[in-house]
Amino acid sequence: MKTTPTVDSLDQTFWNSKYENNLTGWDLGMVSPPIKEYIDQIENKDLRILIPGAGNAYEAKYLIENGFTSVTVIDIAPRLIQKLEEEYKDNSAIQLIHGDFFEHQGEYDLIIEQTFFCAIHPSLRPQYVEKMKSLLSKDGKLCGLLFNREFVGGPPFQGNKKEYLELMQDELKVETMEACYNSHSARKDTELWIHLQKQ
Repeated sequence: MKTTPTVDSLDQTFWNSKYENNLTGWDLGMVSPPIKEYIDQIENKDLRILIPGAGNAYEAKYLIENGFTSVTVIDIAPRLIQKLEEEYKDNSAIQLIHGDFFEHQGEYDLIIEQTFFCAIHPSLRPQYVEKMKSLLSKDGKLCGLLFNREFVGGPPFQGNKKEYLELMQDELKVETMEACYNSHSARKDTELWIHLQKQ
């Protein structure tokens, strides 16, 4: 039976092991279609963009390939960051950080959410909202995907629209939180598209 891990057990060793042993069932192997479609309509290529818990960073790669100039990736798994550093050596458009999202400092015009929220321990979700609020610029946006389904144990950890609204709406302005119409087939009918901003 799958047991729920503790906050402390979800450390860099845990995530490094997941990637080194290919235990990444959530990984689509490509940029998520809803996020790709969202990126395709952004006109300002100089937006300061953060992708926390980026994993294999397909979204970051897509941004770089499409001319975006200020992409920051942060992940707790050192192996992932090392791999990306090799790939993007001497590329000034991307900043790669091995570290804890909750300790990160900065200001961003867009933060992309893609399987990061569901990877952190549920007890940290209020802290996630506070941290996102602090990292967003005055007109900054938090956009991306949240799972709208149940999981056994975790990660990924389950959630639904009602829970998310209760958690987020007092701290961030909810512009959109709706069932996703253009999900990858592997995630059909299990995702919500979110667009949140500072109050």
